Amino acid sequence: MGAEASAAVPHGISPAAMSDRLALVAERIAAKPDGVIEAVAREAGVPTQLVLEMLPARERVFVPPEDFERLWERLTGWGEVLFIVHTPDIVLECEGALPKGSFGAGYFNIHGDSPIGGHIRAGNCRAIYLVDRLFHGRRSCSVQFFNGDGEVMFKVFVRRDKARDLLPDQLAAFEALRTDWTRAH
Repeated sequence: MGAEASAAVPHGISPAAMSDRLALVAERIAAKPDGVIEAVAREAGVPTQLVLEMLPARERVFVPPEDFERLWERLTGWGEVLFIVHTPDIVLECEGALPKGSFGAGYFNIHGDSPIGGHIRAGNCRAIYLVDRLFHGRRSCSVQFFNGDGEVMFKVFVRRDKARDLLPDQLAAFEALRTDWTRAH
């Protein structure tokens, strides 16, 4: 898998307390391996990235943050995706095509004929993962971007059809990404 980034450890946590928190994460993952990793992270008081890294290695592929722009470019060819921003206060879901982006004024700027647009502080991205795991009993594939605190900046998901199956073209594109980055690192 290569040089995977490590999640930030919360400041002021003793090694014993951190060990207890990691044990709680492992317990929660074992009890519900297809659950919401953000919920486990909040309950244990650890970064979301740490919980993701405790999932089985086969469920994630690390992409170095230096590959942000190259990866984004590939994602723009997927058609309409599900773009999610998940904070403690909101899970914002938006369907649309990812516009091409460019750097300027400290941001990666995305604008186009899509409801997804704005300005991303790509320089704050410290890790990216291609995540392929069960979520509430169904296969879920996403690209997740993490900041330096080990929290998710945003996620790009392979969409589902009306039968709630993953769209075949997007799934193939996701699997090609996973293969390419696994080989490269």
